[in-house]
Amino acid sequence: MLETSPGKPCCAAKETITPAVIEIRNLCVSIGARTILRDANIAIQPRQVFGIIGPSGAGKSTLLKCINRLIDLTPGARVTGEVLLHGQSIYAAGVSADDLRVRVGMLFQQPVIFPRSIYQNVIFGLRHLRMLPRRDLPLAAEMALRGAALWDEVKDRLHEPAHKLSVGQQQRLCLARVLATRPEIILMDEPTSALDPRSTDAIERLLVQLKQRHTIVLVTHNLAQARRVADWLACICVQQNAGTVVESACCDHLLENPTCAAAVEYLKHESASR
Repeated sequence: MLETSPGKPCCAAKETITPAVIEIRNLCVSIGARTILRDANIAIQPRQVFGIIGPSGAGKSTLLKCINRLIDLTPGARVTGEVLLHGQSIYAAGVSADDLRVRVGMLFQQPVIFPRSIYQNVIFGLRHLRMLPRRDLPLAAEMALRGAALWDEVKDRLHEPAHKLSVGQQQRLCLARVLATRPEIILMDEPTSALDPRSTDAIERLLVQLKQRHTIVLVTHNLAQARRVADWLACICVQQNAGTVVESACCDHLLENPTCAAAVEYLKHESASR
């Protein structure tokens, strides 16, 4: 019988397929003359941690940016194929990129801290998008900081500069800023790669809690981390000079019994290098 990490469903549990919250069909991305992704296909079910692994330069971050249309900000980028959110194309005419990014938040590899107070950082998106009356912002900030397990550490210094926080706290502050807008989906691009082990553990524990209310899409190079927190995995490898999804399966199954030669080679290389 397949063993799984505590709190994670086994592959058999995924046999009962629910409608995908995100579906990527034949996604191709090129920047100038270079093809970054070719014919990527992924279906992500709600309220799970969906991990994306693969070698550097395979297009993992590019794929994330397509899910909330941050790719629109890349000069020379061209996207074809479909990205569906609850069956609706996010590239359809009339879809607001700002509205989309409220529903699909993103946490980056390095903390992106604004030169403002802790409080102002948390409510930045709420104020920019005018989502709440001014009187409701303090409570929203508190709830977001609690959701990021940061409230008890900063509640007495909310108006101090955010740059005084440790790097690990800054990353959780960025997570709080994302949570403040109440997104349905949270994209995370190697969110712990710049953190120490203690801060990494804090983020991983938050992932397990957050998936009860959100769908998490996590890019990680850390296979041990994937094993600890991911329910499902997709492996992106370079084939014919472009990244493509070579295999997608239950996390433990893909890590233990990959079927695609490219995934087998990648996992073998990663295991040998650690």
